[in-house]
Amino acid sequence: MTQMFDLGGRTALITGSTMGIGRGLAKGLAEAGATVILNGRDKGRLEAAAAEFKTDGFTVHTLSFDATDAEGAAAAIDDFEAENGPIDILINNAGMQHRGPLEDFAPADFDRLMRTNVNSVFYVGQAVARHMIGRGRGKIINIASVQTALARPGIAPYTASKGAVANLTKGMATDWAKHGLQINAIAPGYFDTPLNKALVEDPEFCAWLEKRTPAGRWGKIEELVGACVFLASDASSFVNGHTLFVDGGITASL
Repeated sequence: MTQMFDLGGRTALITGSTMGIGRGLAKGLAEAGATVILNGRDKGRLEAAAAEFKTDGFTVHTLSFDATDAEGAAAAIDDFEAENGPIDILINNAGMQHRGPLEDFAPADFDRLMRTNVNSVFYVGQAVARHMIGRGRGKIINIASVQTALARPGIAPYTASKGAVANLTKGMATDWAKHGLQINAIAPGYFDTPLNKALVEDPEFCAWLEKRTPAGRWGKIEELVGACVFLASDASSFVNGHTLFVDGGITASL
């Protein structure tokens, strides 16, 4: 049974993995035996993260590219595959948040949020899938959100972007499952991450969240690792186009 979850001999690319959820998932995949490829735009922060992984005994590469740049992402991925071999697992984690009243939301901010949260999933997913299709196997995991299913004041564009991620996941599975790929999404609830720093530090919001979430608390990044390893491993060989909510029950309760 444990062999079904073993990622030994596989290589995983995690976009936006120098901090937060991306870094936590990269560490979890490394602990499950995978060679990990850390990605980010800040080369200094990328190298610092890689040094920590190496200190912990993990096999790690770095790949610096902007996930919102289609040509740059494809070139970096093609070069890596040519020099180092297959990317077996892709975690499309790169994302951003921008809060504000919808009636005042600047078009430029809307476009930037969509490029980061949706376009990047398409760009990087397509670039990696083209190699996976030729091999007849591969795992792609897109990071959605509790806002894939729910809305909250002040984040309508973010909600739209994460809804798009879930439907793009379905589309990817519909097109690529016949080639031996499994494409799924993880939808985190409210987790204590740098992206949520403003909310974590807001006592009123924390009180609301603890009352609203059946589990009564914020999620911890390590609580996403099990879902990620499951979807990245042979244990999920017949799971496709699915969005797995890891949210403490918030989407199950009124």
